[in-house]
Amino acid sequence: MNTATRKEEIVAVASSLFKEKGYNAVSMRDIAQEMGIKAASLYNHISGKQEILSTLILYLARKFTSGMQAVIDSGGTPLDKIKEVIEMHIDITVNHSEALAALNNDWMHLENEDLSNFVRMREDYEDNFRKIIKQGIEEGDLKPRHPEVILFSILSTLRTLYLWYQKRGKLDVNVLKKDMVAVLLEGIV
Repeated sequence: MNTATRKEEIVAVASSLFKEKGYNAVSMRDIAQEMGIKAASLYNHISGKQEILSTLILYLARKFTSGMQAVIDSGGTPLDKIKEVIEMHIDITVNHSEALAALNNDWMHLENEDLSNFVRMREDYEDNFRKIIKQGIEEGDLKPRHPEVILFSILSTLRTLYLWYQKRGKLDVNVLKKDMVAVLLEGIV
């Protein structure tokens, strides 16, 4: 097995354990045991738990960052862009639900430049989303609600979607997108 593939396997196993137990409670020995290898063997492919966490979180952060850039570049209306953001979150959730637990719960364990990069990407993402919301209000596409309340409401739902999605079973992604967009944009009344 080549190094990249083995590293990806290590990250995937660690992601599952981080979701189950939390980053602090998982040791390299736990990861190795789950993989059926000796802990020392892990170090042939990865420098340690911090590298695993960084790989996992920064990979997802980059997916969100590039997804947001694609939304911004799409040229749609603010309402179209918000719909695209919601759908992007759903796609990432469906494809990376275990890793989202680390992103949401363990990002604060990142160190040095990795932490700075993650925080910057997250702040930029939220700033871009905020601008889309404000533009939607200015153009009359959205009701004149406080942009921070709208941002918080949508992101809180989307950031915890991975918890709900895994409990509910694998709901059809197209139904999830259609109904989630409708509920978040139109409400339930």
